[in-house]
Amino acid sequence: MQTITLFRPVGQKELDLIAASNYRKFPARLPDQPIFYPVLSRDYAEQIARDWNIKDERSGYVGYVLQFEVDAEYLRSFQVKTVGSSRHQEYWIPAETLEEFNQQIQGEIRIVAKFAAQ
Repeated sequence: MQTITLFRPVGQKELDLIAASNYRKFPARLPDQPIFYPVLSRDYAEQIARDWNIKDERSGYVGYVLQFEVDAEYLRSFQVKTVGSSRHQEYWIPAETLEEFNQQIQGEIRIVAKFAAQ
């Protein structure tokens, strides 16, 4: 099976929920979060974690970058969206399909970077 490496910037509360799943799945979206957006590059995920999450009370003023593998065949049903510059690419996964997306994660979700407010 071929996989695609994706990244996700998260705050402390979301990381705690992921840890509770033994780093196997992402938690359900909140009502004001209709889209789950994993990103295609670590650089972009770090930018979000560093520039947004550490300034956000809901993130606990901390940003983590997570890395994980998803079945490439499954991802073909979603378009890559470019938001901003060409290096800002992400998938938009509808919240109602997140459980199906979680089933396509191969292996564990890993923490690859952490940023905190000074």
